[in-house]
Amino acid sequence: MNEFWDNRYSSEEFVYGVEPNEFFKSEIDKLTPGKLLALAEGEGRNGIYAAGLGWGVDAVDFSAVAKEKALKLAAEKNLRINYTLANLGDFLPPADIYDAVSIIFMHLNTELSKTVHKRAADSLKKGGRIIMEVYAKEQLGRNSGGPQNYDMLFSQEEIEVNFRGLKTEKLNKEYVHLNESKYHTGEAVVIRYVGVKE
Repeated sequence: MNEFWDNRYSSEEFVYGVEPNEFFKSEIDKLTPGKLLALAEGEGRNGIYAAGLGWGVDAVDFSAVAKEKALKLAAEKNLRINYTLANLGDFLPPADIYDAVSIIFMHLNTELSKTVHKRAADSLKKGGRIIMEVYAKEQLGRNSGGPQNYDMLFSQEEIEVNFRGLKTEKLNKEYVHLNESKYHTGEAVVIRYVGVKE
């Protein structure tokens, strides 16, 4: 998978653009800046946006190519993010330190998702929140992005179970029109979730 993502990110252009994900932006704009953990952050569009608002950002991904592009983009904007190269299955964030964790189109197998989601929830401070957008099971067969693997897509029930220790503030399945580059374009079925640690 590292090779797949390094190849995808190897073009000069930013594969998913440089603008933040629309749902992430709408949620992070509401919050007082604090400390953000951005999982599967890729080329940095969401973390860099948050850094521009005053957030301290820790980004994680396993693509060295994506990291290089993210840090270059941050430097061009005179911003700074901390970027860790790691396989998410091996990455263990500290507990109780983040005000928000972003999970934007991170698709792993079912068991790994459970593990990573639990670690993300555990890393939140009291009052911290998960901001998550992923493709729903109903995305299977559509060409507007996401893995064509049913087990790597999500149901609302799965997300509720994975984050059962958090208070659900938002958990919506939505039919949306994506315009986030050639890989995320067109009518799509997504799940948008916000969970808060009480």
